[in-house]
Amino acid sequence: MELKTTQKMVLAALAFSGAAFAQTKAPEPDYTLSYNVGVVTDYRYRGISQSRLKPALQGGIDFAHKSGFYLGTWASTIKWIKDAGGGASVEWDIYGGYKGTAGPIGYDVGVLRYQYPSHDLSVSPNTTEIYGAGTYGPATLKYSHAVTNLFGFADTKGSGYLDLSATFDLGNGWSLAPHVGHQKVKNFSPASYTDYSVTVGKDFGNGFSASAALVGTDADDSVYFTPAGKFTGKSGLVLGAKYSF
Repeated sequence: MELKTTQKMVLAALAFSGAAFAQTKAPEPDYTLSYNVGVVTDYRYRGISQSRLKPALQGGIDFAHKSGFYLGTWASTIKWIKDAGGGASVEWDIYGGYKGTAGPIGYDVGVLRYQYPSHDLSVSPNTTEIYGAGTYGPATLKYSHAVTNLFGFADTKGSGYLDLSATFDLGNGWSLAPHVGHQKVKNFSPASYTDYSVTVGKDFGNGFSASAALVGTDADDSVYFTPAGKFTGKSGLVLGAKYSF
């Protein structure tokens, strides 16, 4: 009888230690490196089409350290530089910053460089912005400030973009993301405008996701248009698919 009791105690101890081991979390990695590739039916940036209202291929690489420091690069095919008489067919972005928390507020500060290799425009479209964002619950408020001319507009250093967005988890991989933003173009008020969108996303798992966005602006169609005269800030539906790994 005593032997059986001892065996039960040993088995119970082993079971407890096994459960404790199973619940132990793996240590957080010092950094993560992730990749993404995707396609959209129209590359809209701040509501304005960068791809002449046509599809675009996109992809990026992101490095994130557990300290909060991050670096990344991203690229997309474009058409607006050629439409303006230049030669670039790709936008190449490089960015870096720091993310952290202060109580219930998440914050993100950094710098972003938009590069258009071989653009051949008289006023360079290459643009550098510094940015700061604060997140509370599902909502994020962000301000981006240009420290160079803005996307080929002369004498526009100091332009700014303020946007408010939110992401709501609808369950089963579905999400809803409303957004409104205002682009102020310094010294060229006709180019200033407000944009808005509502995006529905679906995460299918295994790195695959898709989105559908209703996008629109109140931009001036005499400033933002294609060589064929189509308004690049018009309201429209943008579909996208992405694979992250």
